[in-house]
Amino acid sequence: MSSEPGSPDRFNEERATYTVRGSTEHGARPDFEAGVSVIKQVLKSLKPVPGVYRMLDARGDVLYCGKARALRNRVTAYTQINRLPQRLQRMVAQTRSMEIVTTNSEAEALLLEAQLIKRYRPAYNVLLRDDKSFPYILLREDHAFPRIQKHRGARKAKGQYFGPFASAGSVNRTLNALQKLFLLRSCTDSFFANRDRPCLLYQIKRCSAPCVDRIAPSDYAELVEDTKAFLAGRSTQTQAKLGAAMAEAAERMDYELAAIYRDRLKALTFIQGSQAINAEGLGDVDVFALAAKGGQVGIDAFFIRGGQNWGHRSFFPGHTADVPVEEVLTSFLMQFYEGTTPPKLILTDREPAECDVLAEALSELAERKVVISVPQRGDRMRLMEQAVRNAAESLDRRLAENRTQGKLLEDLADLFELDGPPQRIEVYDNSHIQGTNMVGAMIVAGPEGFIKGAYRKWNIKRPETAPGDDFAMMREVFSRRFARAQSEDPDRDSGEWPDLVLIDGGRGQLNAALESLEELGIEDVALAGVAKGPDRNAGRETFYLPDGREFTLPLNHPALFHIQRLRDEAHRFAIGAHRQKRAKALTSSPLDEVPGIGPARKKALLMHFGTARAIRNASLEDLQRAPGVSAAVAQAVYDFYHV
Repeated sequence: MSSEPGSPDRFNEERATYTVRGSTEHGARPDFEAGVSVIKQVLKSLKPVPGVYRMLDARGDVLYCGKARALRNRVTAYTQINRLPQRLQRMVAQTRSMEIVTTNSEAEALLLEAQLIKRYRPAYNVLLRDDKSFPYILLREDHAFPRIQKHRGARKAKGQYFGPFASAGSVNRTLNALQKLFLLRSCTDSFFANRDRPCLLYQIKRCSAPCVDRIAPSDYAELVEDTKAFLAGRSTQTQAKLGAAMAEAAERMDYELAAIYRDRLKALTFIQGSQAINAEGLGDVDVFALAAKGGQVGIDAFFIRGGQNWGHRSFFPGHTADVPVEEVLTSFLMQFYEGTTPPKLILTDREPAECDVLAEALSELAERKVVISVPQRGDRMRLMEQAVRNAAESLDRRLAENRTQGKLLEDLADLFELDGPPQRIEVYDNSHIQGTNMVGAMIVAGPEGFIKGAYRKWNIKRPETAPGDDFAMMREVFSRRFARAQSEDPDRDSGEWPDLVLIDGGRGQLNAALESLEELGIEDVALAGVAKGPDRNAGRETFYLPDGREFTLPLNHPALFHIQRLRDEAHRFAIGAHRQKRAKALTSSPLDEVPGIGPARKKALLMHFGTARAIRNASLEDLQRAPGVSAAVAQAVYDFYHV
């Protein structure tokens, strides 16, 4: 018995971990008998207590994470093969070990299960594919004049967070309108501190210029309070206040000021009018509606904060076949709220499985009570009807896209003589400017589009790769990528080996890639070069195959459009990686290489001497006189340049 290694900090209670390994050797053919034998071994020491169990295959990869109110009862069910759906039968057949974590309650088990699913991405669990963090609006309060900005990620900055918003676009639109409405600053503290005249945002009436005292601190504080009130849902109060101020200015015949209030009212009207649904009076609530069709599930989520609709997003969880939709909804909600705090009220179009346990787990996560409710009448019901309609329409569009995508993959299989439609396509491109800041890039696409989490980039660094040699760059990229693949996944059963590799380039780039694979002893990866047409005309690309064949496609061939899209994405990613590297190089300094010199001391030296060259030429005595530089640091800098 031992505590779970690497367990989430949230779970501090003592719990037991049991690990039982099966006797089947690695590489043996999976069968029910071996899997059931492992499970029966676990049952000998298992008790009817709450907890989480993990099924692992022969390689130690997690197949499935599950939770149970009584572990012994739940795990026993996996020994009754004939009663399991085909999906779980396949899982049992692959199981070669199990790991058990006991918890103090079923709600705690549900929370732990969600975090383990997010960490391990098991092949047999319902998976929330889009695990990107949601954007928020942050009103920073660590400065005398608070700043309003977009925020994504950990909430480390002091201030108030408003959200989540469905997308960066919805945040940007709201921020633009808020700047016109409340004139709060959006600049960084360093930019603010170094202004001696108003910036452009003041000129276009999107900032009140507190940096140069164009507004009194008390008036700015009032704007901050108005912003908080509006984002908290009290927009009517703000509207009445602006209307009264506009009328008063007009009565005094201060028409310029009245026009400013009029423009701010327009911004307020824009925000109110951009609400896709009427959520007034609801406060903070998330709305979820589920649609199921053709073996796939779609869930639409609406985010309501302060009675305002802050957008909606569609999700399409993976591995939902043969799973009841109520269980899909429960698993989805737990994974969804693993990355964001749940509101007090969650509306769903149906009751999730184990709704009481789910509500308890989410309450523990939010550290306050969370209610899950299925609307039956009134405004909430009308809101849910719209969410249900959106979910059904989103799923229909998704299924149509998948059918089109499936046909495109079949065309690619025919075109490049593959055994079947490719499930993983890798596209490679290089980027540099006259041999400087050389970068290789790989993008990945599958049946459901681009897999951005699998994108990779390589800094070209081998001494034998001459600057600007595209062929040598391609050799290095392929050598490094596939050498690692051979080392980490020699059996090719992780799904991370490509079914098709496309190279942005002609015969030379293709041959360079083939040379690298040949050196590694890899002969069965399907490759093709895609060279741009004359004058780089899109639609006149030439395709090069390893056996020496070349061909072109008709201008209106659907597969050609798909390949162009893949190649353009690889080019975009490679260019972006190159620009990042180039920008970093432009801001680098020789001082970065001096041991013991951090950002603060580097800044102190540069502020004192003006340039890196002046620092290099300075005497030891001059270095010691620089403010904030100790004798030891001065000696280190002097020795770096002169020893």
